[in-house]
Amino acid sequence: MKNIKILGVKVTNIGLRELREKIKEYLNSNKQRFLTTVNPEIILKAHKNEDYKKILNKASLSLPDGFGLVLASRFKGQKIKKRITGNDLIEIICAQAEKESKTVYLLGGRKDVPAQASYQLKEKYPDLEIVGFDNSRIYSERIFSRGILKKIIHAKPDILLVALGAPKQEKWIARHLRKMISVKIAVGVGGAFDFLAGQIKRAPNFMQKMGLEWLWRLFWQPWRLFRIFNAVFRFSWVVIKNKKNE
Repeated sequence: MKNIKILGVKVTNIGLRELREKIKEYLNSNKQRFLTTVNPEIILKAHKNEDYKKILNKASLSLPDGFGLVLASRFKGQKIKKRITGNDLIEIICAQAEKESKTVYLLGGRKDVPAQASYQLKEKYPDLEIVGFDNSRIYSERIFSRGILKKIIHAKPDILLVALGAPKQEKWIARHLRKMISVKIAVGVGGAFDFLAGQIKRAPNFMQKMGLEWLWRLFWQPWRLFRIFNAVFRFSWVVIKNKKNE
């Protein structure tokens, strides 16, 4: 397992078999691990925010989610073994959790999305124990954190899936993970709950392989135009511009 730096952000270069082995190792360890999936938009945010970059670079695994990272690695003369999305990571973690009798808590998502995502995970992994879920409809960060921490500590999950969006989810995990002593793996998963819950359909396989998921998202969610522009075009320009500095 090696790391690639893209705009100063660590990206873990790992295959699926090695990732499954790592997840098994982490679940049977006494240490707490923070995992995240990084995409071009996240890396651009970290490029402008040194504190956020430090948080990402402290992650045990910072997995490449986004075809733009594959292209950026090739541009740097390296090659990412496998692109791994938040959904892919959740599937691998939950499959192993079911085998190991480990428990899961889902945090984040809109309205009833985490409940629907929990239901879908139980459909696929019947023996998986989900000990709680909460959405992110909050009015006060302080009240939210105090209340949700109490729930999570009481539920004692082994795995915490956090879908609060970047950079909020990574910052929240970095701030509070030590307080949740039962948690072996905490993961920032972005919008993965929406896909799990069936709120958003994933692009067809051929579009995923061609790196055209951004076009699919633009078709279904045209309001994401600015974010997609940043992730596809601005990211590419910044990588090219900063090549000499890395």
